[in-house]
Amino acid sequence: MGFYLHGNTTRPDYMQQKPHPYLPLYRAACLFIAAFLCMTTISTAAPRHSKPKFRVIALAEPGGIHQPFVDAAKIWLNKLATENDFTVDYIQNTDPINDAFLSKYKLFIQLNYPPYNWTPTAQGAFIRYIEKGKGGWIGFHHATLLGEFDGFQIWPWYSNFMGGIRFTGYIPTFADGMVTVEDPSHPTMKGVPSPFLVKHEEWYTWDKSPRLNVHVLASVDESTYRPDTKTKMGDHPVVWTNEHYRARNIYIFMGHHPDLFENPAFTTIFRNSIFWAAHQKNAPRP
Repeated sequence: MGFYLHGNTTRPDYMQQKPHPYLPLYRAACLFIAAFLCMTTISTAAPRHSKPKFRVIALAEPGGIHQPFVDAAKIWLNKLATENDFTVDYIQNTDPINDAFLSKYKLFIQLNYPPYNWTPTAQGAFIRYIEKGKGGWIGFHHATLLGEFDGFQIWPWYSNFMGGIRFTGYIPTFADGMVTVEDPSHPTMKGVPSPFLVKHEEWYTWDKSPRLNVHVLASVDESTYRPDTKTKMGDHPVVWTNEHYRARNIYIFMGHHPDLFENPAFTTIFRNSIFWAAHQKNAPRP
């Protein structure tokens, strides 16, 4: 369940040959371009038109077991952005995050990046972004990995933001489960069938249900787990929003496997959440 980074890669040797007279200039130009590109950790998905309707920043967990989900999410997000004239910028750590950086974005998406190993500057800027309602937030799966992990202590503010919960366990062998929509009137649940099946998910457990502190939008029926498991918590919300904060926010537990992007219920929730959290009109589906 830890947070993993890939190691360095090595380049193959080149075949020896007589150098072209302009080869030194070509190499110098390539090195200059590479150095320039390495100055930023941000990659961008561009809209169809020159001026986007709004901008999204996605903090994407790099490497590890969630990389396939993150890769699939980027493909899906980039297509949605192109079709609906907004941009998505991607970062893989919190180093760029400060108040000025976040001021450019209407929406912050946490693609499985856990709530630890953030710089103090990033933590402060994110808190102000959420508490002052400067933009919206969507978090997935790993975003509730709250506790002591990889040498980092729990982030108390973030735990309260997620309903005062602490991570206690998960289903390592995975299980299918039926998710019930509890508030079909909420904009993020528009067009979502109930119940809907989520296959092969880890289903985190926390020390308590966040229900008393958040507005639950959907929950998993633990009696429908297949195969059955003893890893249960009773009342088990999996999609919720915390209305005690000015920013529109939504946590979506599902987010381990890339196959989720073949699940219409999941992609509908994701799509609805983007436009709702960013205070944008949800465009009709193409």
